[in-house]
Amino acid sequence: MSTPLPLLVFAGSTRAKSFNRQLASVAAERAQAEGAQVTHIELADFDLPIYNADLEARGTPAAAIRLKELFHAHPAWIIASPEYNGSYTALLKNTIDWVSSPIKGDPLWSSGTKPFAGKVVGLLSASLGALGGLRSLSHLTPLLLNLQCWVAPKQFALSRAGEAFDPDGQLSTEAARNAVHGVVDQVLWAGQRLRA
Repeated sequence: MSTPLPLLVFAGSTRAKSFNRQLASVAAERAQAEGAQVTHIELADFDLPIYNADLEARGTPAAAIRLKELFHAHPAWIIASPEYNGSYTALLKNTIDWVSSPIKGDPLWSSGTKPFAGKVVGLLSASLGALGGLRSLSHLTPLLLNLQCWVAPKQFALSRAGEAFDPDGQLSTEAARNAVHGVVDQVLWAGQRLRA
C-alpha cells in the first residue's frame, strides 16, 4: 500500500495465556507484513474502573482519554474477542463504554461516537469450544454498528484454540492462517478506501 494504513489491534482479554491475545498477535504480524502501520495494545495497560456516570462526573480517567485518542487516530482496527457466557467480555464492554462516553464541555470529546464513527473493524475470536467464540462476535457486531463503525463482513472464530497454536505462538494449520489473513486483508483493503 502506498501510504501505510494505521491499524489498531487489541484483544478483549488480559489473561496471561489468552488465546485471543495470541490471535491478535498473529493478526498484527500479518497486517505489518502487508504494510500497515500497526499499533498493538494490551488493555491491561489502561487502568479503567467499571464505568459509572457518578465516577465520570468527578473526572474522566486519563486511561479513557488515551484510549479515545488511540481509537480515533486509527481508521481501522482488529479486535480479538473472547466469549464469556455466549457474549463478549466485561473488559471489552467496559472499554467501549468509557471510550464512547462524551465528556461534557470538552471541545474534542463532546461526541461519544467520535472515536468510532467510520472506523473499519475486523473481528476475530478464539475459544476451546467447537464454535470458536462465534457467539461473542454476533453480539459485538451490532454494538459496533450502533457506534457507526463499518464492520468487515469477513470474520473468523478459531475453534479448539488449545490445539491451534504451535510453540512459537503461530497458527498451526494453513486453513486457520488463511482465515485470519482474509479478515486482516479485507480490513486493510476497506480501511484504505474509507479512510478520511
